[in-house]
Amino acid sequence: MERENLPLDRRLRQEILFARERVYRFGEPTPLEKIALPDGPEIWVKREDLSSVKSYKWRGACNRMAVLAPDEAARGVVTASAGNHAQGVALAARVLGIRARVYMPRSTPRVKQAAVRQHGGEFVEIRIAGDSYDEAVESARLDERESGATYIHAYDDLLVMAGQGTLADEIVLSGHGPFDAAFLQIGGGGMAAGVATWLKTYWPDIELIGVEGVGQASMKAALAAEKPVALDQVDLFCDGTAVRRAGDSPFEILRDTLDRVETVTNAEVSGAIRTLWESLRCVSEPSGALGLAAALRQREALAGKKVLVVVSGCNVDFLQLGLIARTQGASSQASRTLRIGIPERPGAMLRLLDTGFAGIDIVDFQYGKTDGEEAWPIFTLAADDAEVLAAVTPFLDTAGFPWEDLTGAVDVAFRAIPLRGDLLSHPAFLRLDFYERPGALHDFLASHVTGDATVCYFNYHQSGERIGRALIGLDFPSPEARDTLLAAIPRQGDGYRLCEPVDDATRRRLGTR
Repeated sequence: MERENLPLDRRLRQEILFARERVYRFGEPTPLEKIALPDGPEIWVKREDLSSVKSYKWRGACNRMAVLAPDEAARGVVTASAGNHAQGVALAARVLGIRARVYMPRSTPRVKQAAVRQHGGEFVEIRIAGDSYDEAVESARLDERESGATYIHAYDDLLVMAGQGTLADEIVLSGHGPFDAAFLQIGGGGMAAGVATWLKTYWPDIELIGVEGVGQASMKAALAAEKPVALDQVDLFCDGTAVRRAGDSPFEILRDTLDRVETVTNAEVSGAIRTLWESLRCVSEPSGALGLAAALRQREALAGKKVLVVVSGCNVDFLQLGLIARTQGASSQASRTLRIGIPERPGAMLRLLDTGFAGIDIVDFQYGKTDGEEAWPIFTLAADDAEVLAAVTPFLDTAGFPWEDLTGAVDVAFRAIPLRGDLLSHPAFLRLDFYERPGALHDFLASHVTGDATVCYFNYHQSGERIGRALIGLDFPSPEARDTLLAAIPRQGDGYRLCEPVDDATRRRLGTR
C-alpha cells in the first residue's frame, strides 16, 4: 500500500522512522533528567532547552526542509513563527543553503528575533507583521502565493510532526521507560501529536495528558467542538503556545491518542519554572513549563509513579524573568491575598500582625489611608503548610476582623494603592531596608512606631532578595510628635536600615502636602 493511502497515524509512525535519518544532520539528541519530589512522583524531564536552538522546533523544521525538491529549494521558503519554529527554519536554511523569509508578530521576544538572525545568517530575512501569530501567518501566506516560496508550517504538517516525534524516539531509546504518564504541552499540537503517537506505539498503557494555558486552550476547544475552532482571544504569557486554532492534522491524531486535556494558570506555570530552576538549574520559557505545571498540581495523586514532561524551550526574554519571579506562583509556598478591616487608631496594625499571622510569611503588604475610622490593609500571605494558611481566616472571624479574599484581584496585581492626603495631619514617609527573615519588619514596627503614630501607607513586595524594601507612611497628631519619633529612630538597627528621607516632591506625588 502506498504511504499516501495509509491512515494518518500510521503515516506519522513511518515518517518518524524516516526522520531519524535526517534530523541529526542538524542537531544532537538532548538529555533526559530526573526530578525527585518528596512524597511525589518520579518526574523525568526531556531537556529540549539544551538543543542547538534552545527548543525542540529544529526537529520538525529541519525534517521538512530536508526533503524539499531542488526547484522548491531554489524558490526558497517562507514561514510564520512566534520565535522557536523560526529558529529551526533559520538553522535548516543556513545548513542547506536555502533562502528563508520569516514573518514574526511585533510581540515576539527580542531574544528570539536575535536567535533567528544568529542561526540563519545571510540566508534568513525577518519581516515583522501584525500583533499576533495569526496576523503573521496571513502575511506569510500572501508571500507564499505571490513568490511561489514553499510555506513551512509550524505544526500542521506531517513531516514537521514527524520531526518533533524524534524527541520521543530518544526517550524510548534512553532506557528510562516505560512511563506511567506523560504531560505534553499543546500550542498547535504538532509536538504533542508526534510524541504521543510514538510513546503510545511502544508503551500502550501510558496515560497521555495534553496541557494548555487557560487563556489559550485551542485543542480543548477543538475536542469539545469535534473540530478545530478559532478562539476569540489568546493569552500571550506562554507565547510559544499562543495559538488561536489547533492544527487539523494534530487534532486528528490527538483526539484518538490523548486521555484528556488539562489547563493550567500562568501562576502555576511560574511555579513550575521555579521548580525547574531549583532542581535542574534550568531556565524554561513559560510554554516550556506547561507540562510540569500540570504534573505538579497532581503530585499527590501521582505519588510513586514515573512521569514524563518535556521542557520544550528556554527562549525567554530576560525582562520577562522579572515578571515570572514576581508572580505569586513563583513561590514554592501556598499563598492567599486578604483585605482585612481594623480600626484606624494607633497600635491596631501591630495588634493584627502580633495575633493573626503566626507562622505566616507576608510576601506583599499594601495599604493607603482612605477612611478616618477604618483601615483596610491588603496582605498576600504564604506558608509552607497549606493548613496553616487555611487557619488564618477562621482566626480572623473569631477575633472579629472582617476580611475579603482578593487573590488574583487586578488592582492588587497592579499595586494601585490609594491614599487620601486630606485625611493626614502630619505625615512622614520612611524608606526602609530590612533583612528578609521572620519578624524583622514586625520588630521594627513594634520597637519604633509607638505613641500616637499611625500607619497611613505601606508598600512592600517580597522580591526574593535577602534584603526587603518598604515605603512606610506614618501620621502624627502634631509636628512635634512626628519630629520626636523620627529623631529617636536610629538610622540602623537590629535587622534594618533607614534610607534617605522621602523628599517633598515624592510626598506630593503620593497625594500629601
